[in-house]
Amino acid sequence: MAEVSTETEGGGRIVAPSADEIERAAEAALRPKRLDDFVGQQVVRDQLSLVLQAAIARGNPPDHVLLSGPPGLGKTTLAMIISGELESHLRLTSGPAIQHAGDLAAVLSSLEEGDVLFIDEIHRLARPAEELLYVAMEDFRVDVVVGKGAGASAIPLALPRFTVVGATTRSGLLPAPLRDRFGFTGHMDYYSPQELERVILRSSGLLGVHLDHAAAHEIAGRSRGTPRIANRLLRRVRDWAQVRGDGKLDLHAAKSALEVYEVDPIGLDRLDRAVLTALCTRFGGGPVGLSTLAMTVGEEAETVETVAEPYLVREGLVGRTPRGRVATLAAWEHLGLTPPGSADPGTLTAP
Repeated sequence: MAEVSTETEGGGRIVAPSADEIERAAEAALRPKRLDDFVGQQVVRDQLSLVLQAAIARGNPPDHVLLSGPPGLGKTTLAMIISGELESHLRLTSGPAIQHAGDLAAVLSSLEEGDVLFIDEIHRLARPAEELLYVAMEDFRVDVVVGKGAGASAIPLALPRFTVVGATTRSGLLPAPLRDRFGFTGHMDYYSPQELERVILRSSGLLGVHLDHAAAHEIAGRSRGTPRIANRLLRRVRDWAQVRGDGKLDLHAAKSALEVYEVDPIGLDRLDRAVLTALCTRFGGGPVGLSTLAMTVGEEAETVETVAEPYLVREGLVGRTPRGRVATLAAWEHLGLTPPGSADPGTLTAP
């Protein structure tokens, strides 16, 4: 019997909210093209729809748009939808790719009237490029420096009116002058299981497979509130059904596939469970320092803090205190363990 590959997308973890280039290509076919087809984020969708309709009615490009929120929630998709609704060209770049002001100047000078410039991870722009972007967004011009030293001079170059769509996972790192130049700011929240079910059922139709509603419900419950993870798990369930099942994407296929990939009923993977297990069984529920906890599970402290901990804290399984990490009652219950009777009750509830 053919084996199911254990290689996962999204940087090695099947529940990672980030995506590599290969997965982004796979996502392209599943992205909605219009705002009406975009599932979830009702408040942002309504606000953005108003901004776009008003701009189209006036015949002018809309205000610059800033989209913030965790990775995998659809910021890039919304940028593409904005371009599609405006029937304009979309230019894509990212903060890390623009290290010099000249890099940004080259991109800006190639824009045409009404174009949409999408800058992913805009909080990682280099400072010189950031200062150039201030002027470009507000005055639609760039100052090209000619010459060097005392003989250098700045020649203003007019730009056509365009719209910047910035995406950031860490809006707090954006300097105030840049943040203030965005006319519309939308914060994207995690999806509810019901919204993820709709995402999964829509994606299964685009993939040309029939997915039972019970299977969609099961996948949604393990997707950590993130459409990217939901679509990734859907593809893995499809693989299992094709290789080890009878081709049907039913509840049995969903549970069996996610068991193979070690994704439990609330979306925890091997690393998440290793952290919880160590915290409860090796340290009695804590508190324990981050470096000690990371050493116990065989990972770097940064990996535990940035990869596993955010979801564990969000789900109320781990608490962060001045004395270290602590397991909550929910963590003990999820692992099927009984908290020690002599434990300090304060360490067993979320702070």
